[in-house]
Amino acid sequence: MGKIYAVGVGPGSPKYVTEIVREIIQNCDVVIGYKYTLKTIEDLILGKEIYEITMNIQEELYQKILPELGNRSLVIPFTGDVNFSESEVVDRLLEIFGEVEIIPGISSIQVAASKARVPLDKSKVITMHVTTSIEEKKLELQKALIDGYSVILVPRPWPKQPDKHFMPSEIAIYLKKNGFDTGKMKIHVFEALTTENETSFVGTVKDLEGKEFSDLSVIVFNQSVLDSYINYKWQWKN
Repeated sequence: MGKIYAVGVGPGSPKYVTEIVREIIQNCDVVIGYKYTLKTIEDLILGKEIYEITMNIQEELYQKILPELGNRSLVIPFTGDVNFSESEVVDRLLEIFGEVEIIPGISSIQVAASKARVPLDKSKVITMHVTTSIEEKKLELQKALIDGYSVILVPRPWPKQPDKHFMPSEIAIYLKKNGFDTGKMKIHVFEALTTENETSFVGTVKDLEGKEFSDLSVIVFNQSVLDSYINYKWQWKN
């Protein structure tokens, strides 16, 4: 069997596709990916054998291509970074294809943190974008906020099942019900980061109640306090 690659292609702009990922895609034979992800790399996949998948047909297409691949190379592109919020899919690819080389990409989490000027090393990163239960993740969100951390969070769009839908409005209501003073909590919500459709919302968590955001949203709870090296002069002493 040829080489199998799972690659991150960034949040949406072709400018955020790394050079190593660009090279792998250009040299591959077959590409399988979601419509939005393929759009990001459309200039790199001209002339390739391309399969557009949805959640409902991805298993069928992976199984179809497996016996047909031969010595050809296959790329499965992921929006953002392969290693964040995609573990369920990556695990299945490992089960089907065995050896899969994983190449990281730039995540919307990184871009959102940069735009909000919130350092990742002083924040908690949480994704609700999973099919399994998120009850423990909700508790993790509460604890992180109580402990004073900033939080960069990917919400869960599930409009067809309201009990699983956990977008900014639902998150705001959930935190209020659990005793948080949401009117004093600073928030950024970014949509479609790095693309021409990018938007941002800045306000408080309370402001999110009743507001609709796309499934390409990232939320930043900003509890960051400046703490530069100037506060640690003892480190400069010999």
